Amino acid sequence: MPDEIQERAGVPVLVCDPAGPIVATEQDALDLIGAAFAGAQVVAVPANRLDERFFSLGTRFAGDVMQKFVNYRLRLAIVGDISTHLDGSSALRALVHESNQAGHIWFVPDLDALDERLRATA
Repeated sequence: MPDEIQERAGVPVLVCDPAGPIVATEQDALDLIGAAFAGAQVVAVPANRLDERFFSLGTRFAGDVMQKFVNYRLRLAIVGDISTHLDGSSALRALVHESNQAGHIWFVPDLDALDERLRATA
């Protein structure tokens, strides 16, 4: 399935294909933002599409990507199991916790959990 905009819980979401290209650069993130401008308010990126550097906070890649979405006023949902990354990094656990308390960046286990978050913020 290609990346496509779907209505989820009444919100247009760019749901990215798990088999799509890896988000490895800031330009890759900007490309997703550009695709979302076709009408999406949220971009749902499977965790497996994020370069490993995203989960290693010392690289600052996660912060750079997340800031791009905030700057363009788009919500970003990282969808999937990131428990192996969380097990190895208290800083990442803290980032995920703080992000999930706010409204712009969410880490969710699956699209059903994203739907629940979207309904809760409607």
